[in-house]
Amino acid sequence: MALRVSRRSAIVLGGSLVSGVRLPILRAADLSLPTGSVQFRPEIEPLVQLLENTPREGIIGIVANEIRGGRSYRELLAALFLAAIRNVEPRPAVGFKFHSVLVVNSAHLASLASDNSDRWLPLFWAIDNFKQSQSQDVKEGNWTMSAVDESRVPGATKAIDDLRQAMTNWDVDGADVAAAAAARSLPAHQLFDLFAEFGTRDFRSIGHKAIYVAGAFRVLDVIGWEYAEPVIRSLTYALLNHTGDPNPAKADLAVDRQGRENHDRARLLSKDWLGGKADDVAVQSIVEIARSATPSEMSAETAKLLNDGFGFSSIYDGLFASAAELVMRQPAIVPLHAMTTTNAVHYLFQRVQSDELRRWLLLQNSAFIGHFQESAQERGDLNSLKIDAIQVNDEPSEAVNLLDRRNEKSTGRETQVFTYLQNGGDPGTLMQRSRQLVFQKGNDSHDYKYSMALLEDFYPRSNQWRNRILAAGSQLLPSADAKDTGLADRVRSAFA
Repeated sequence: MALRVSRRSAIVLGGSLVSGVRLPILRAADLSLPTGSVQFRPEIEPLVQLLENTPREGIIGIVANEIRGGRSYRELLAALFLAAIRNVEPRPAVGFKFHSVLVVNSAHLASLASDNSDRWLPLFWAIDNFKQSQSQDVKEGNWTMSAVDESRVPGATKAIDDLRQAMTNWDVDGADVAAAAAARSLPAHQLFDLFAEFGTRDFRSIGHKAIYVAGAFRVLDVIGWEYAEPVIRSLTYALLNHTGDPNPAKADLAVDRQGRENHDRARLLSKDWLGGKADDVAVQSIVEIARSATPSEMSAETAKLLNDGFGFSSIYDGLFASAAELVMRQPAIVPLHAMTTTNAVHYLFQRVQSDELRRWLLLQNSAFIGHFQESAQERGDLNSLKIDAIQVNDEPSEAVNLLDRRNEKSTGRETQVFTYLQNGGDPGTLMQRSRQLVFQKGNDSHDYKYSMALLEDFYPRSNQWRNRILAAGSQLLPSADAKDTGLADRVRSAFA
């Protein structure tokens, strides 16, 4: 897949002032694309180039001006997503600078859940974040997605088979042209099942591949499937990342092993596994074993519980509770991804059409929790806190104070949040406070990704566990006493 195309990204500053922001002049030469680069549909290409070519220091004013001129939220979301996938390479890992792509769905979810007065803020943050990642990509070689090699694109009847074979063989060039054909000819649900499988087959990039699959399809549902081809090509390229490893199709590496083993386990599950009963016994079993189990042991325990008649909803209560407990025991980057990955795989689990694939995804999610447990232990000691041991105290707090480290008592944030919720506190008020803090304090993609994942899966969890999951997971929510980024004020000033 010939994907490296150099790109001119600097433009001349100047022009008029709009709401105190000096807007850059866009010259015709600045809007030209290098030969061989992918070009998007004509109705969105100029807006994509505007985001690409405007320097970071002028982007807030430019976008505000576009909105005043009638640009819709959907147009800007589409342009941002396409600009990011064209300009930021998912190498050396599907993470780091590539978070400018991964965070787009989280920013959209934040917008959906926000008050009307805050609804534009996540999109502006994501645009500003893209400019930062774009600069980093330039430093690392200035990668740009190339146009597809039309001479090699297979016919529609071969698209799915060619894509599956290329993905199985980790063949980047073959997968690229097959992905283009598949995006042009296959229905969305067929593409979704295929990418759900290949996005969760390995543990490289600590879950970011699954996160990208879920996020990419969710964003496409919003911006429109007319933009599917470049997104599907980007997704294919990301999922085939195995930087530093030999071809996984010809090796037996630990990050791939569980995917193969779980296909065998999935076939042995009871045919009526979806009809299992909700029971706290299953949740407790998952939570307890997750504290020390290997990935294989996690999958085996999940399969046993399902075959014993316990329901998948209780299994997922246990997986989310285990992820939240890991966050509480080590509030750091690896446990954070236990939560965001479980959120993503749970979304895939809910949406796929194949029953066998759905079984396998649940087993894979269990294995991933085992991987995260091992990775967290390798990074340092975990404290002894347990999610099922959080107790209500006699010092209730108001929602506005729960996320301020300065107001925390000796009991810790998890106890205060749990006490608030158990005493009838409104979780919606707490969630809204958390989102507002993300808008004010968030300076990293993980602030958006993590908070949206934790909050999105609160209500689907059982009454017995949702308060504990939110309380334990609150350790990585933004704090009110953190420094403001100033971005929200800049956005509001641009519209003043």
